[in-house]
Amino acid sequence: MRSILPATALLLACMASPAWAVKPFVADYEATVKGVIHADAQMKLTSAGGNRWNYELSVNNPIASVRQTTVFEDRDGTWRPLSGNDSTQMLIKKSQKNASYDWIAGEARWSGDVKPDRMGPVKLQAGDVDAMMLNLVIVRDVAAGKSLSYRMVDNGLARQQTYQNLGQEKITVAGKPKTATKVSRSSEGKLVTVWVVEGLPVPARILQQDDGKDSLDLVLKSVN
Repeated sequence: MRSILPATALLLACMASPAWAVKPFVADYEATVKGVIHADAQMKLTSAGGNRWNYELSVNNPIASVRQTTVFEDRDGTWRPLSGNDSTQMLIKKSQKNASYDWIAGEARWSGDVKPDRMGPVKLQAGDVDAMMLNLVIVRDVAAGKSLSYRMVDNGLARQQTYQNLGQEKITVAGKPKTATKVSRSSEGKLVTVWVVEGLPVPARILQQDDGKDSLDLVLKSVN
């Protein structure tokens, strides 16, 4: 994650499949952090007017709360980030980070509680996504059978993120058995695995492991 939960920074612009239309949803998850801290999490996509969409992830627990939002636009099937906000509170410690993606100037910048060397600018390229958008883009591209390789511009850096398709696996979603496509990526000691179920607009599960230990596990409970 951009802050205390790196995996939510999986949590995803590329050419979209015409069959995959952007639609509003609300998805509720059960979150487990470092195998011991349990929390409620929610992903939500709402219209921001015109061709713009507001995508939000919130995680709430008595110890910590996280709220991340990304505004992106859908330009004839091409998705690209416009702005982002990351707000974290852990006991008495607070953190606020903001991102701006200026496609006219062709650069991204960050402000708030960020280090000077992470403020940017970072030059933008066609097809760039931010960390939040990866959640949606992976689901979209698995459904379309596309390559799962992305340039993620987030937190003052541009990184290449490539996921491998590991085939299908049986999982349980809201108490019902489902067949999911399992994809993953590994880099810098981190392994991120995502399960995608046909017909669902969000991942059925996201698991991040750091140095072989679970750091974040998001399991879908319901989506509307």
